[in-house]
Amino acid sequence: MKFDTIKWIWEVSYRNFEGRATSRRHSYAISGSAPLPPELLQWYRDLGLELLEGYGMTENFSFSHASMPGKCRVGYVGNTWPGVECKIGEHDEIMVRGGGTMKGYHKMPEVTAETITPDGWLRTGDKGSIDEMGRLKITGRIKEMFKTSKGKYVHPVPLENLLNANPYVEMSLVLGLGYPQPVAVIMLAEGLRNRQNDPAVRAEATAALQALLKEINAKVAEFERLDFIVVTKNEWTVDNSMLTPTMKIRRTQIEELYKKQYDAWAASGQKVIWEE
Repeated sequence: MKFDTIKWIWEVSYRNFEGRATSRRHSYAISGSAPLPPELLQWYRDLGLELLEGYGMTENFSFSHASMPGKCRVGYVGNTWPGVECKIGEHDEIMVRGGGTMKGYHKMPEVTAETITPDGWLRTGDKGSIDEMGRLKITGRIKEMFKTSKGKYVHPVPLENLLNANPYVEMSLVLGLGYPQPVAVIMLAEGLRNRQNDPAVRAEATAALQALLKEINAKVAEFERLDFIVVTKNEWTVDNSMLTPTMKIRRTQIEELYKKQYDAWAASGQKVIWEE
């Protein structure tokens, strides 16, 4: 369906429900709990609905950042609330300080000391950056980072986002602890998975994934460039413990499953490898 048609349907819906809860009196909406893809935020904005994001955590009473109408930037969670400070620490960790920050974890002084600095900064465990207008961008979790054999720290989520935006990819996981370069394992898009043994489908997908690999590697730093892409033969599901009940990938389980095959994959010299 073309975008103009979708926008027309949206506008007609507004007219049909004028005066009700979904009318034009609602000029923006708010999302939290988990980050939304920038493409989705922009899609809603193009429809005329300003979808705003907020950021916070239990440890600071969820009182940290929020996007404001007319001041938001796609992919950013906005500025700090009044009375809240934010800075970027070691390994790009987001650190916040304010009146909503907890005193500590109940009867857990060691964990509290690891989480809150002596001068009151809360270590969020999230990785991010701040733009010239003070708006915060969240790029992932510190614990998801891995160190390559070259001594470089790589954060997998931005690479996975680039992979997942491709129509041939349903889900992906980037791994590379102790490897010279990161590698990606992907689950083929739903419409192709049941046909991935078809030579024609495999040839088409291989060409598309090779192009995707070149495209991604042209955008990222040298130490982040993917060495190759592996197409998994099995679907990742909740039942086989590859996904959580909320459909998030279980990194530890997937990494453990595939790390034994790394040497053979690397030795093959192929840029797109199909798991057999």
